[in-house]
Amino acid sequence: MREYTLAHLRDEVLLLNLAALLAQDRVTTATLLAHLAEVDTRRLYVARGYASMHAYCVEELRLSEDAAYKRIQAARAARQHPALFAALAEGRLHLSAVCLLAPHLTAENAEELIEGATHRRKAEIESLLVRRFAGTEAPAMIRTVLPISDRSVPQLAPGQVEGGRAKSAPPSPERFLVELTIGKSTQEKLRYAQALLSHAVPTGDVAQVVDRALDALIADLEKRKFGAITRRPSRQGTTRRQSPQNTTVRKRYIPAQVRRAVWERDQGQCTFVGTTGHRCGARRFLQFDHVEPVARGGKATVEGMRLRCRTHNQYEAERAFGAGFMRRKRQEARLAATEARARAVAKEQTLDVLAGLRGLGCRADQARRAAEFSETLHGATLEERMRASLKFLCGIAVPIGGTVSRSR
Repeated sequence: MREYTLAHLRDEVLLLNLAALLAQDRVTTATLLAHLAEVDTRRLYVARGYASMHAYCVEELRLSEDAAYKRIQAARAARQHPALFAALAEGRLHLSAVCLLAPHLTAENAEELIEGATHRRKAEIESLLVRRFAGTEAPAMIRTVLPISDRSVPQLAPGQVEGGRAKSAPPSPERFLVELTIGKSTQEKLRYAQALLSHAVPTGDVAQVVDRALDALIADLEKRKFGAITRRPSRQGTTRRQSPQNTTVRKRYIPAQVRRAVWERDQGQCTFVGTTGHRCGARRFLQFDHVEPVARGGKATVEGMRLRCRTHNQYEAERAFGAGFMRRKRQEARLAATEARARAVAKEQTLDVLAGLRGLGCRADQARRAAEFSETLHGATLEERMRASLKFLCGIAVPIGGTVSRSR
């Protein structure tokens, strides 16, 4: 067994050993991050039954949640900016420094920021970043500490939103501390909910308000997810012609009773089991997946369906159809979504153009034709569409302000 009693060492030897171990630890940390970055890039955690790199680090490598988050963040940043590996190994940057710098690093400023943070304390680096990136707002954050220990922990959110002295949460292993930042509109909603619940929750206790809000939200989401809202029956004697697109949708349609049964059977958790026998613990981004792909005749029955997280649903699809095929499909889907958004923007801008032309006094039919023409311009701004519609009208008589302007 390794001996950890060091009382026999002379002062000089103890200090030399400490310095050597610290230097070794820095090199080990840089090497560890390089390994994490490579495992993350290859997505090796997926086949082992984990939906994310963070879950793999916590459940398989036994890192704490915070330690896993910091190392993954640092590993990804160092993979993009390899100079961070050397800075860590040489002791010029510590792990907290890399995590602070990571969100701000670009190819253009990486060298400058690393140099500015060299041998700086955490507070000094935070001050450096505030000066360098003044005006940027930190994103809202939710942090849960599980569980509250046997000490009293200050309740960061007071019992009522209006203010008041913060109370201490009673010690209990069944209580959890949640810290979050909310926007003004969310605060107003919370205040309004406290007012509506004032008879039932006279103290306005945020925990009770949130608990009731979650009950209502879960009930609503379950109705949507499991299809509790039934379709209106079709009129007797009427039939609908099924287009090829509708036929495809019908093949992928999953009846509400099947979704409910599959959800209860799989206990609202991904069913993928990794190569080591570990079942994926993901309960977020779950999808109803056909055991046998629809393209190969899979049916939407309770036995033919299963719950999979998005990561493992994609992984199974890649195993069934090939990574290249699924990559093309995802690219096509992203392209279609981009085009759909562009069409929606163009449609909205066309309405603005139409309103602008009518405001100038153009006849309704001429304004409509010019606006429709401007809609055909791909990726144009509102100003460009308006200019194009006015040029379009140059070839026809355009009544403006009660007079008629004729083309040259």
